[in-house]
Amino acid sequence: MEDIAAELLMTKGSLYYYFKNKEELLYRCHDLILSEAMKKMEEILSQEISSAKKMEMAIKFHLEVAIREKEIFNLIVKPEQIFSKEHLGEIVEKRAEYAEVFDRIIDEGISKGEFSIEQKKMARMIILGATNWVQVWHSPEGEYSNEKIEEIYAAYLLKMLV
Repeated sequence: MEDIAAELLMTKGSLYYYFKNKEELLYRCHDLILSEAMKKMEEILSQEISSAKKMEMAIKFHLEVAIREKEIFNLIVKPEQIFSKEHLGEIVEKRAEYAEVFDRIIDEGISKGEFSIEQKKMARMIILGATNWVQVWHSPEGEYSNEKIEEIYAAYLLKMLV
């Protein structure tokens, strides 16, 4: 909390005026990021474009958030280790809603004949597992730009669906 307060040019006491503890601060950060991501994912889902294009956009956006919000992703890989029951249920529910967007794109792609897979849930878990892993190894000084990483991931993961 001291480091966060210093970064915000606040005292630790001032920070506690807004958040009762570290868990609440992390919860609010997680909630904000996930809420904004859900809004963008719903926008992608509602577009009149192919399911493949929607999935490409969803994968690229998820990677963008995972890279940009690396610290939060690192902290909440296992939310049950960070959050109390007070926040855990809501976090798990929101994450499930987020994952469901990928399921809906997959279902749409299957019904349109764009995707040909039998294990829809497994495909979604592979996509999210692979994209979430980027925050473990990604470095801004790495060989590829963020945009190139997004393109590579989307290309490989889309091959699995067709």
